[in-house]
Amino acid sequence: MKKSVKPNGLKIALYLLLVGVMLYVVVYMPTPYLVYQPGSAEEVRQMISVEKGDPAEEGTFMMTTVSASYANIALLMLSAFNPNAEVVKKAEKMGEQSKDEYAATQVYYMNSSQSAAMEAAYQEAEVDYSIEPAYVFVMSISENSANAEHFRPGDKLIKVDGQPAEDNEKIASLLSGKSIGDVVSVELDRKGKTVKEQVKLVSIKDDKTGAERPGLGVMIATMQKVEPADPDHTIHFADTNIGGPSAGLIFTLEIYNQLTAGDLSKGYRIAGTGTIDKSGAVGPIGGVKHKIVAADRKEADFFFVPQKNYDEAKKRADRINTDMKLVPVEDLQDAVDYLEELPPKG
Repeated sequence: MKKSVKPNGLKIALYLLLVGVMLYVVVYMPTPYLVYQPGSAEEVRQMISVEKGDPAEEGTFMMTTVSASYANIALLMLSAFNPNAEVVKKAEKMGEQSKDEYAATQVYYMNSSQSAAMEAAYQEAEVDYSIEPAYVFVMSISENSANAEHFRPGDKLIKVDGQPAEDNEKIASLLSGKSIGDVVSVELDRKGKTVKEQVKLVSIKDDKTGAERPGLGVMIATMQKVEPADPDHTIHFADTNIGGPSAGLIFTLEIYNQLTAGDLSKGYRIAGTGTIDKSGAVGPIGGVKHKIVAADRKEADFFFVPQKNYDEAKKRADRINTDMKLVPVEDLQDAVDYLEELPPKG
């Protein structure tokens, strides 16, 4: 009669431990890399509306994005077989920023891009407008800051000691009568929730003069709102989970199309990328080769690309053998002129 062999408990434990370690290394262990791939080409009509704007738009304007992922070992291995994947070091893109600080920076860039697009479109459409401060945005908090526990990157600073804090100058005025070490009450908007904190003022040194003054110990930026003289031209942006400044040109074209009579899209699927400033100048961006692929996948007819990005975009367009036509532009007027000269799509 044969004896049954009982599994060795130690061997099973070691096996399970080995599996756990391998799972951690392949899936959960962080690496110093990011993987960039083609993102999406999204219609911006659903993101932007103009009060009493012209609704005519047979075609569509599409912003293009890059998908960025924090790479684990598994993703790095898969990227080796993906011709559209690009592996880069985190430090090259993020510097010394944390994930939260980097995300807050992208939100800031997106909001700034929207403001610049509004100004450029208003100027192109000859609509009078004014600039007003909207709120103060917390960009980053030093690890050594004594107030790191009170703030998060992306917080909106609403009030200081019960007084509205619309911009940097107002905050400086509110703190001017205070001393280093004084405690002030701060009201924040954190992802839609009101947060109240008691914050001790810390020493802020002027890099040029060396003079010290009391401050909150965080890096902040003033966000602005663009107000038209005629409320019928008020522009509304829907909330998105997309960050960065590169949708400026496409935002501007969509806004301009709604502000003016007729359909600038002429029935075409129009994608593109590029920063914009209030004068309408179009600036270069990163990741254009990925955005070309994203636009091609959504069957864009045209792709507006900053002049300085054209060579890189053309190489990728040729490689994927797209039928999409690349149109290099240096400013908003280049794009508007090109579209106005197009015949309506048959």
